[in-house]
Amino acid sequence: MTQQRYKALIAYDGTTFKGFQRQVGVPTIQGEIERVVSEIARMPVTITGSGRTDAGVHATGQVISFDLDWRHGQHDLQRAINANLPATIVICDVRQVSAEFHPRFDARRRTYEYSIYNAETRQPLYRLSSWYVRKPLDIEKMSEAARKLVGEHDFATFGQPPQGMNSVRHVYTAEWRRQNQFLVFRITANAFLYRMVRSIVGTLKAVGDGTWQPEQFVAALSGAERRFAGQTAPPHGLVLTAVEYDLDF
Repeated sequence: MTQQRYKALIAYDGTTFKGFQRQVGVPTIQGEIERVVSEIARMPVTITGSGRTDAGVHATGQVISFDLDWRHGQHDLQRAINANLPATIVICDVRQVSAEFHPRFDARRRTYEYSIYNAETRQPLYRLSSWYVRKPLDIEKMSEAARKLVGEHDFATFGQPPQGMNSVRHVYTAEWRRQNQFLVFRITANAFLYRMVRSIVGTLKAVGDGTWQPEQFVAALSGAERRFAGQTAPPHGLVLTAVEYDLDF
């Protein structure tokens, strides 16, 4: 048996899942994909992801890898997996890669987007993909504060390291844009702390509604202690949109 390593781009609606990482007795993204690929392979197959997303968080650009003895084409593999996955998960692309490829350790940048629906009246169709905030938000002040995130900082105020004690991360972009009644926050970094994006968004929302001033946000960032953060935004507004690599493995 000759196994090949495959890299796959996946998207999912995280609403009904307890996050990406496999857990016993509860539905997860990793668990569902492993179940399907293992059935196709007729043997246990382990999925490795570029990172973990929390319960309720979505993705359009998650990257995974797995080893498989597959005697047909890559497109046939994609079709076979998708035919057996639930409607909430899809394989967008799959290809053979080097056996050395690792979706997490080889990743150089990751991008998340968070959507706030800012309107007088809530919209039920958006309730699972955005945070509804009724009070008008000042996007200019939120943008002013967000720009201070760019660069290398200790982000301990906004999260905890998934492993170890190092909470220093490099943020390449952190910006807000308005799309009609949506305010969308886009942030790209080399890596993220646990719940870092949601904590940042919740604190920036306080800047937007006037509870905080931009200077307070900067002071909280500099304080590098979790107690200085504002509220944590709910998970359903968050989407992992891209994972970037130096090489096309």
